[in-house]
Amino acid sequence: MPHVPTSPAEIPLALFAVFVGARLMRELLERLGQPGIAGEILAGVLIGPHVLGWIRPEGVPPVLAELGVMFLLFRIGLEVKPAAMLSLGRTACSVAVCGVALSFASAFAIARVWGHASLEALFVGAAIASTSVAVSAEVLASKGYISTRAGRTILAAAVIDDILGLIVLALVSNYARGGVNWLDLAGTAGLAAGFTLFVAVWGHRAVGHAVPRLQAQMRAVEAQFTLSMGLLFGLAVLAVWAGVAAIIGAFLAGMALSETVDERLHTMTAGVSELLVPFFLVGIGMSLDPGVFRDPSTMGLAAVLLAAAVLAKLLGCGLGASGLGRADAMRVAAGMVPRGEVGMVVAGLGKKMGLVSDPIFGIIVFLSVATALVAPPLIRRAFDTKSGVTEEG
Repeated sequence: MPHVPTSPAEIPLALFAVFVGARLMRELLERLGQPGIAGEILAGVLIGPHVLGWIRPEGVPPVLAELGVMFLLFRIGLEVKPAAMLSLGRTACSVAVCGVALSFASAFAIARVWGHASLEALFVGAAIASTSVAVSAEVLASKGYISTRAGRTILAAAVIDDILGLIVLALVSNYARGGVNWLDLAGTAGLAAGFTLFVAVWGHRAVGHAVPRLQAQMRAVEAQFTLSMGLLFGLAVLAVWAGVAAIIGAFLAGMALSETVDERLHTMTAGVSELLVPFFLVGIGMSLDPGVFRDPSTMGLAAVLLAAAVLAKLLGCGLGASGLGRADAMRVAAGMVPRGEVGMVVAGLGKKMGLVSDPIFGIIVFLSVATALVAPPLIRRAFDTKSGVTEEG
């Protein structure tokens, strides 16, 4: 059942606490020389139900977090030219496959060694296999790394990663139910990959013809913004129907518009993102329950899995990006470290099926939060090298 506010002030108070708390923590950490994104996630941990208990997750409309991450990816897409993205397709595929394979295998093996059943270990592996494109994109955008070759490779690989995560989730969940329907799996994977490739290759051409003509016929003051929002939400819906996350559709919408829209849309989108993204980041923090780590065994498993999650992406994705040279390979590897929305979906499904215990669910949530905190300093260190970060090739 949806949450019913107990007083007229509950929702505005929750909005105030989340937004102001996130921005204050961001400011504090940036003054201390730490990444601002970490501050906003930590704000969620502090004000959420498991620490101070000021805000319940259901007290803030979940749609704000969803809108926040969609606008974030749309904004990132506006900065990416389709031709530049597609030119890195082969490397991005190698990065995604190597990172997903090594992450899944290492997490599964560790969970089995720790004594967990095979099915639960499979869900652990699936949960930490995929990179969070939203967290990586936020860090890249805040530091101005989007236009670099490594930045574009990270975004392309993270999109492919999302499709691979879908396939791994389908395999694990079908196996848990008693068997794998390979025909259905191939159809889902083909539809997801086909949708993404079609929009990336031909979407900007169609948009480049349609948007200026429609804009010329409209009387609305912000006609371009209206058309862009229609495309954003429309492709988000189609992405879900195709089997990938709505945020991938939002990213593709921005990329399709990147060669058509003017600076006004960039400014408006940036403003909306600044308003809404804190709700997404605080939501990640609020989902973490530190209480599950009272058991030393659970704490030990969480620590080992965190180390494996970071190293698997650094090694696997670094190997996949080796053709870019050592410096860019390390940048790409660091940018692929964060986990997030896919892992949460996997953990939730496993818990619903009765195959993922509360401690394992808590560990997966912890890994999503911890890798999102670990990634920004890794990315900053990898990019801030003598070889520079402004190359466009």
